[in-house]
Amino acid sequence: MDFHLNFDPKPFAVKIEHHQKLLLIGSCFTENIGSKLRQLKFSVLENPNGILFNPVSIATSLNSYIENKQYKEEELFYQNESWNSWQHHSRFSNPDKAATLAVINQSQQTAHSFLKTANWVLITLGSAFVYELENKEIVANCHKVPTDKFNKKLLSADEITKMLKEVMEKLSAFNPNIKIIFTISPVRHLRDGFVENNRSKAMLIQAVHQLVSENDTVFYFPAYELVIDDLRDYRFYAEDMVHPNYAATNYVWEKFITTCIDERTVQLMKEINIINAAKSHKPFNPTSAQHKKFLQTNLDKVTRLQEEHTYLDLREEINFFRRS
Repeated sequence: MDFHLNFDPKPFAVKIEHHQKLLLIGSCFTENIGSKLRQLKFSVLENPNGILFNPVSIATSLNSYIENKQYKEEELFYQNESWNSWQHHSRFSNPDKAATLAVINQSQQTAHSFLKTANWVLITLGSAFVYELENKEIVANCHKVPTDKFNKKLLSADEITKMLKEVMEKLSAFNPNIKIIFTISPVRHLRDGFVENNRSKAMLIQAVHQLVSENDTVFYFPAYELVIDDLRDYRFYAEDMVHPNYAATNYVWEKFITTCIDERTVQLMKEINIINAAKSHKPFNPTSAQHKKFLQTNLDKVTRLQEEHTYLDLREEINFFRRS
């Protein structure tokens, strides 16, 4: 008897290559994928505004990168002894207003420049619920402001489709070579309620599939379905029963590789993984001839990779094996 139904997503018609640049934006699940890509020496920029959950804030942020929006002092507010931005994660907050503004605007400039030549944008949507201020501004982060200061509402699939389509058109005009991957975060927003979380995810799924069906440069990677329907077990969640655990994120990552990344890049990733493992190796005797041979062998591997793939930045690895 089968107690598990394996789900193998259909491979993309166009796949990610190692020399290409990826901008990742959205929920904390985005950062799980981004950290793995960085370890494998992909050129990535993730969450220039910090973690974002709702499609309005994601669309607003992408528009701001395209326009290279520079924030002004009057767009900040003071709360909990720090200056904050309604459109940015609290990691940008600082007791010094000028410091907050400087970090935000530097991130804006970096995102604008990166997006000009990016090949892919990976968008992870977390929730269709939004929090709205009295002036109707939808915030990306509530910064622990009391909830009675906001109007909470659930976006419809049509509203989400419309705003994402508009930003996709702007992205295409700004960078005609860009391709988009949508995912729905498998993180369960149970503070909204069990029924409400499912309604929220349904709105996101409906909107995204509408966009994918209309454009052959837009793709869908089913991270949500892999956790909810393939793994389908609380043992794949962390202790909070909300966030996928290490085993679950690794499982989704393996599916991401086979679905989204081309074969030559997969082979290169394997070589880089070997080098990463060698860097983590703890020698029994650092002065032994055997260890010196180990270092030289890996230095030769890294040097060869750098010569064969000139876009890679392997300076750190080369210096590591030279000085160890």
